[in-house]
Amino acid sequence: MKNSAFNELLQSVEEMDAIVKGKQKPSRENFIAAIEVKQIRQQTKLSQDKFAKLIGVEVSTLRNWEQGRREPTGPAKVLIRAIANDPENVIEACQK
Repeated sequence: MKNSAFNELLQSVEEMDAIVKGKQKPSRENFIAAIEVKQIRQQTKLSQDKFAKLIGVEVSTLRNWEQGRREPTGPAKVLIRAIANDPENVIEACQK
């Protein structure tokens, strides 16, 4: 590994450590809290099975999100936000 790549990686790890210890704020934060995932699903009146199938994830993954052990990322996060903003049309579009 080149020194520059190693130094960037080391700096990133040090920043992460500072963030975890509360000494530094993250440069950006964008997450969906566990309570939000559960509320969004409940607003759709879908079971965990059906909601997980709708958004293309395993039920265990959805449960981990709802219980705060993990948080959605990437396309799943965007899809959940879309469902929260316009559930009727997004769910209809996903079922086609």
